Amino acid sequence: MLVLVAPGQGAQTPGFLTPWLELPGAADRVAAWSDAIELDLVHYGTQADADAIRDTAVAQPLLVAAGLLSAAALGDTAPGAVAGHSVGEITAAAFAGVLDDTAALGLVRKRGLAMADAAAVTETGMAALLGGDPETSVAHLEKLGLTPANINGAGQIVAAGTLEQLAALAEDKPEGVRKVVPLKVAGAFHTRHMAPAVETLAKAAAALSPADPKLPYVSNKDGKAVASGAEVLERLVGQVANPVRWDLCMETFKELGVTALVEVCPGGTLTGLAKRALPGVATLALKTPDDLDAARALLAEHTGA
Repeated sequence: MLVLVAPGQGAQTPGFLTPWLELPGAADRVAAWSDAIELDLVHYGTQADADAIRDTAVAQPLLVAAGLLSAAALGDTAPGAVAGHSVGEITAAAFAGVLDDTAALGLVRKRGLAMADAAAVTETGMAALLGGDPETSVAHLEKLGLTPANINGAGQIVAAGTLEQLAALAEDKPEGVRKVVPLKVAGAFHTRHMAPAVETLAKAAAALSPADPKLPYVSNKDGKAVASGAEVLERLVGQVANPVRWDLCMETFKELGVTALVEVCPGGTLTGLAKRALPGVATLALKTPDDLDAARALLAEHTGA
């Protein structure tokens, strides 16, 4: 069984979309998406610098567009399950047929703008803790007033809060933590700082007509498979101000009997976690179109297609 996963914010790098636009029809498809959401995805994915694509309002639609484009290039082979990390859940919702591509990109555009507005209220950020005991780290973060915004498993927790709180964390790491790494994001996502974005996103979601997932959709709220399109949409709204439990998603992958994992463009982050937390599971990250043949072979081997 193979699970197809989509990364979250911070995975983007300057120019990462360039080779994908060389695929037949890709440039036209992304140009049409750009027109639909009034954001030049081609420019941001090929020419913009790191600071420009760090902007939440840009990064989120860009990541979803890249995920949809790279998944489409795999062909019609269906995975056994889908999941996404943070904004990657919108990509996964499109994979599962809950939203069509245009609706997914429209929703993520509104999500990115709303979260950028929320992030502008207070200077906040996020940092990854590498190593250490999860319970010890969570208690330490709470003592510093930080939120464990992403509990990713494989010895990684992402802390979120004000810049002052993150500076205090850098000086006072939890016991056993090897390193604190600042992330390339523009706010404390999945925390109370994002509460203003929830209402905006709820209004945007209310205008959509979600379908029930055609594939098992694993939610990063609690790692559970969600069978209702309405519930998927409800969870997509709530997750902007609540922690991501990717560790529980990976536990569900084990329970489902997942034997392989493919991460769509810009892949790397989630495959790295899977290599540590899911021993014996084959992993592949779609970084460029050069990875497509290997991904198709993995899909064929692990889906019986």
